[in-house]
Amino acid sequence: MTITIHHLRISRSMRIIWLAEELGLDYELVCHDRDPATFRAPPSLTDVHPMSKAPAVVIDGNVIVESGAIIEFMTEKFGNGKLEHRPGDAARAEYLEWLHFSEGTLGMPMIMRMLAPRLGLTDTAVSWMDSELVKQLDHIEQHLEGRNYLCGDNFTGADINLSYMLEHAQSMGLLSTRPNLASYQASLTSRDAYKKAIKLGGPVTLAG
Repeated sequence: MTITIHHLRISRSMRIIWLAEELGLDYELVCHDRDPATFRAPPSLTDVHPMSKAPAVVIDGNVIVESGAIIEFMTEKFGNGKLEHRPGDAARAEYLEWLHFSEGTLGMPMIMRMLAPRLGLTDTAVSWMDSELVKQLDHIEQHLEGRNYLCGDNFTGADINLSYMLEHAQSMGLLSTRPNLASYQASLTSRDAYKKAIKLGGPVTLAG
């Protein structure tokens, strides 16, 4: 079994390094640097996948992209029940909902809000994204009341997937009035596997 993780520095693909470290996997890490002028991914990622996106994971010659799909696949294949809730578990539906929430619901307004100045978006568009972020972050804040992680006391791949978005939220000052989220994010980034991933792949945000 060979695993290669293609990581784009200053990007969401750090999550997959973190995942591999949590699972204790042996893997090859290939780091790609952004174009300093455009901040876009380099041509080297196009050689891995036509979309030129990271993360991209190659497992025994098969290329997998999309963070949520990679997390779900790798935990099922290598986790032996760790970092997931398997079919039949009472928390399975909740786990899958939160695993895909990060990219499916929170991701769009978060990423577009960060890119707004660069894209020259209108005040109306920015206002809409801000209101969406308030609603969604408040939802997570309320959900975490009395919980250590998204699925109760069990740390899972859903927490890894969400943390990337929360790092950006934190850099935008959006966690300072949400104590549950702030405490939760601090607990995630204090994990040894997270620290190892940052050491290997570099920071998640430019602020880092």
